[in-house]
Amino acid sequence: MQNRITDRLEKKEQIMLFINRRGFAGFISCRSCGHVFRCPHCDVSLTEHFSGTPKAKLVCHYCGYEEKKQNSCPKCQSAYIAGFGIGTQKVEEQVKKMFPQARTLRMDTDTTKNKDAHETILNQFANGEADILVGTQMIVKGHDFANVTLVGVIAADLTLFENDYKSAERTFDLLTQAAGRAGRGALKGEVVIQTYAPEHYCIEAAAKQDYQTFYEKEKAYRSLLSYPPFCHVLAVFMEDAGQDRLVSLSERLYEKLSSWGADEQVRVIGPCDATIAKVNDRYRRVIYLKHEQYAYLVEMKNRTEVLLEQDPAFKEFALSFDFDPVHSY
Repeated sequence: MQNRITDRLEKKEQIMLFINRRGFAGFISCRSCGHVFRCPHCDVSLTEHFSGTPKAKLVCHYCGYEEKKQNSCPKCQSAYIAGFGIGTQKVEEQVKKMFPQARTLRMDTDTTKNKDAHETILNQFANGEADILVGTQMIVKGHDFANVTLVGVIAADLTLFENDYKSAERTFDLLTQAAGRAGRGALKGEVVIQTYAPEHYCIEAAAKQDYQTFYEKEKAYRSLLSYPPFCHVLAVFMEDAGQDRLVSLSERLYEKLSSWGADEQVRVIGPCDATIAKVNDRYRRVIYLKHEQYAYLVEMKNRTEVLLEQDPAFKEFALSFDFDPVHSY
């Protein structure tokens, strides 16, 4: 990719670099003791923003919590703290170091917060005022720049291995959209995908723009594991300020759902902590139900709602339902 970027810069052609993560690093940790800087209100690590500047800070992308980046580890006082992972800011920083002669723009939610910032960045790039545009998925959807002849997808694995049965589908979607940004004018375009899984069917099919092969393999995968559209899924999502109470109530609800669904062979999975187990000081758990017949899951939902009304204990926590969820909880 480095060689291709150099080639395009020499030819006065433009480059787009896509990575589906904003910020500077995935998480910050101490190299001495392994301490990871985490949000005090959510069960997630903090992301570094504005590295190397007086405004450097750590941000939670779930509740918005911010804190100033520290120079030493709060656990062992070591000065060896640094970021793991990669984000748009880090990509932009590296591009400027490797190609100081290039004019670079970055487009993500951090740089487009102000009014009209989105249009300003796109217009600057379209008018040839920048050579390289670094950004998240907002740069790959529907834009038409005739002078873009190289698109680089950095760390495609970020979305490929998410905890979600639709991760391959989303990755294929993003890769094919990104690929479509190159060579839209008279000049020939090229796409480079950086991945640790080049033999994954999603990556291979996206590189070849082979929709049919991806469809066939993804269909077989979902059929084997009973995912939509071959099986319906109901996610029962629970939240509460008290962790112990939430665990107890979720286990009681699991027993009820299991007994109700036994005759119709409804598969009840869980209860378990949600992917993000705490957000904004509220704990989260989830139970999944699977069945080929949508009506059976509707019946389970209705019986659960009656239980919530009749049993005072279940009125203490928030509960919601999601049929065939777009994202895993």
